[in-house]
Amino acid sequence: MSLSIIKSGLLDTLQDCGRTGFAKWGINPSGAMDRYAAKVGNLLVGNSTSEAVLEIHFPGPQLLFEQNALIAITGGDFGATLNDESLKTWQPIVIRKNTVLHFPKHQAGARCYIAVHGGFCLDKWLGSYSTNLKAGAGGWLGRQLKKGDELIFKENTIYFAGLLNEANNKKELPWKADTQKTYYNPGEVFFIPGNEWGDLTDGSMDIFQQENFTILPSSDRMGYQLNGEALKMISNFEMISTGVSFGTIQLLPNGQMILLMADHQTTGGYPRIGHVVSAHLPKLAQLRQNDHIYFKPTDIQTAEDLLFEQQRELQILERSCSDHLNELVC
Repeated sequence: MSLSIIKSGLLDTLQDCGRTGFAKWGINPSGAMDRYAAKVGNLLVGNSTSEAVLEIHFPGPQLLFEQNALIAITGGDFGATLNDESLKTWQPIVIRKNTVLHFPKHQAGARCYIAVHGGFCLDKWLGSYSTNLKAGAGGWLGRQLKKGDELIFKENTIYFAGLLNEANNKKELPWKADTQKTYYNPGEVFFIPGNEWGDLTDGSMDIFQQENFTILPSSDRMGYQLNGEALKMISNFEMISTGVSFGTIQLLPNGQMILLMADHQTTGGYPRIGHVVSAHLPKLAQLRQNDHIYFKPTDIQTAEDLLFEQQRELQILERSCSDHLNELVC
């Protein structure tokens, strides 16, 4: 085996960029909450961005590497250590076999990702490796990881052992990702008005754009429940269930909101007052309970420009990492 779970964490699952094309059958996309971090992790270790990664929450797991590996830890910072030696994030690291990866201290973010060179041996469900916890499908046996689970790497990484000397259990390789733009000003989230935005009272529109909203402890991968000054509609009306997506902001009957996340349902009957722009979903995914969100209006052109810039940065990183890895193994 390649990787053993010595101790499970709060919620450890295997995820990729999500399962698309099945919403009409009521199957949600699932996938990594922070897809940017998952993609960067894969690129740092020479994978395609569609490979599965391990998504963990704090408190995190303890993982035994039973063979040498090239990994990258991205997203949140949980104070990762290897046999009690600290590890860097957003940087590829060669790991010696028979060492233990641990996450003893929360420092930043809500979830982090572990990418392994070559990826994990998994079966796809409906075209994706992502774990769908409600359906009990995808990922590892359709569930979160437990103590005693063993994951197999797709590739034998014995050749990375040559980068380690006898005195060290790890070697941090000399390239890393610059993610400052993506996670800058984490509480400020751009949104595009939704279909029912115009049904809010003028006062509620002002509140939404001027006040902070707090993420409640009851929030999860399905959605962030927000607490703030209650919003009101001009008039009450019943809606037919309509399509929703990752980042849709729904107004509940009590005037509070829910912000849909990776495990969101496929349709909903609550007013859709806004949608978070795609480029800001990564920093949204790294917010935790009791963090504050400030919504700032924008337009579709700006949203597209932000996303294109983010994708361009990933393309540049992919070329750079590929060049570095080719030099390493040649």
